[in-house]
Amino acid sequence: MKANVVEIGPRDGFQNVKEFIPTQEKLQIIDGLVEAGFKKIQITSFVSPKAIPQMRDAAELSEVVLSKYKSLQVFALVPNFYGARLAVETGIQELTPVISLSESHNMANVKRTVNESVEEIKQIRQTFPDIRITQDIACVFGCPFEGEMQVEALLELVGKLREIGVDAFTLCDTVGVAYPTLIERVFRAVKTQFPGVEFNAHIHDTRNMGTLNSYVALLSGAYSVQTAVGGLGGCPFAPGATGNTSSEDLIYMLNHCGYDTGINFETLLRTARFAREHIDGNFSGHHINISEHPCFVAQK
Repeated sequence: MKANVVEIGPRDGFQNVKEFIPTQEKLQIIDGLVEAGFKKIQITSFVSPKAIPQMRDAAELSEVVLSKYKSLQVFALVPNFYGARLAVETGIQELTPVISLSESHNMANVKRTVNESVEEIKQIRQTFPDIRITQDIACVFGCPFEGEMQVEALLELVGKLREIGVDAFTLCDTVGVAYPTLIERVFRAVKTQFPGVEFNAHIHDTRNMGTLNSYVALLSGAYSVQTAVGGLGGCPFAPGATGNTSSEDLIYMLNHCGYDTGINFETLLRTARFAREHIDGNFSGHHINISEHPCFVAQK
């Protein structure tokens, strides 16, 4: 059994860290993630430095990664057309525009209505027809301002985005309110309504269900699940959003359950510990706090 796990720590993990992380340290962490075996990494966000100062080195970092790792699938988040243009000029071939299922969160996050965001994504699609667009949809499972969202609204939004040429979608549990049966219900609905379309999962670990919900998403037909090294992360514009699902926690489980992830747990854990040593951030991962692997202790 194969499980596709996509690393998003260098973007979603780093963006909430207040003190600027030196570009060289970011690159060292990305090096560790590539060494661990990740084939696809979201490395940055082309957002205004005034909004998120942590991402002010997006172009520089992207150029280094793209030149160093020719076979790595590199993608970046873009909040608007301006960010998309900067990313494409840097050489990024896959963009993640951001839109929320919630009007309130979309306004807080990108200062636009949902319909205005749809029009901007349409402009990105028409201007860059050869670029892959994997659309993040935030607050799919719940919003800090509006509560639980309706599946019917999600289906309508996905339909609009498909019409303008979006290639794939990532369904995001932005504040970590999802639970297994809700994950199942949402993925069943989108897979039924849009057969053959790629749907991915992005789960936050606010209520300690990130690993479980990510696993259920895989069982429910998610093409991939997104995780962050060390469980680092949170959304600056979503109150209550804590860390992402920890890459090493999920990989430990999947590898031991017989899944082929292609990712070496020990190398990933070393990278997570390096990140924690050098970054003052919100790490929700469990394995980075275990001084010695319990399996090794038991063998002594």
